[in-house]
This record gives sequence, structure tokens and C-alpha cells, in this order.
Amino acid sequence: MTTHLADTPPSPWVTRWAGLIRPGGEVLDLACGAGRHARYLAAQGFEVCAVDRDPALFPEPPAGVTLVGADLEAGPWPFAGRRFDAIVATNYLHRPLLPLLVGSLEPGGVLVYETFARGNERFGKPSNPDFLLAPGELLEAVRGRLRVVAYEDLVVAAPRPAAVQRLCARREDGS
Repeated sequence: MTTHLADTPPSPWVTRWAGLIRPGGEVLDLACGAGRHARYLAAQGFEVCAVDRDPALFPEPPAGVTLVGADLEAGPWPFAGRRFDAIVATNYLHRPLLPLLVGSLEPGGVLVYETFARGNERFGKPSNPDFLLAPGELLEAVRGRLRVVAYEDLVVAAPRPAAVQRLCARREDGS
């Protein structure tokens, strides 16, 4: 599957908003796969914690990246009590994690999220509604807890046609 290849470039959504992350901050790359975002963020000077249930997909993390093997859906949240300056998630959706992600941001921390939305079934997989965001679902997940910097719900042509939702939001309170 091409989304797990190490040489796949980072998402333009992630690169666009990486500048909002506190310089030198700690970033969680959720469901990192082969680590395309972890590599990019580490190269930008961030300390990256990359987590995936199959760490073998990311066999040689570069300096600045700590790789954690954990089943985010069946196991306990491996970062209880930790907060991050940013959390990046792309092409992954497990709804029960959304409140945990919001609560795992430091004040000033940034959530950069991009995944498939309803309508993607026209283009192929994923097509199961369990893995497709409903209209406005990312906005609802952060409503009242994070300040939305940018949001899109659209069809993209690259890297392949897909229906996606994208969110960049910042935690402003101290809670």
C-alpha cells in the first residue's frame, strides 16, 4: 500500500501548518505508518513520538524520532498524562481517540488532522462509513475545546482523488 512507503512526501496540509508548532516542540505522529510525517517534522527540528500498531513499517526512524508500538484501538492509550505541542494524524480515524487527542495538547498546542470523509466511496477505499467522517464531524470533535485555525471538507485530486476533511486547531486554554 503506497501510504506506508517511506519515500511518500508529507501531506501538504501537514507542511502548511507545521509552522504553528512551538519551535523544538514535541509532536505526536498518530498511526505513523512508514513515518513520512515523523521524518518531515524531525527534519524541521521537532522531537517526534511516532506511534503505530505495526512499528515494522518504520524500521529506521531518524534522529529526533522515538517509535512506539501500540494498538491505539484495542489497547490502552499509551500516552496517559502526557501532553504534546502538536498532534498530527492523517488517513486514520478511530473516533474514541478524538477526545483524548484534544486533551493531550499543551496550551498553545496544535492538532493537524486530515482523513477521509463521506463521499470517498466514489473513489475507492476506504468506503466503509465507519472509516469516513460525517459532514462537520471534525469541527464537532473540537467545538468548545480548540480554536479552529482552518477547516476544509472537499474532494482532492492528489495524491489520488479522495473526499477528505482537514482541520488545524489550537488549544488556547490552560486546562
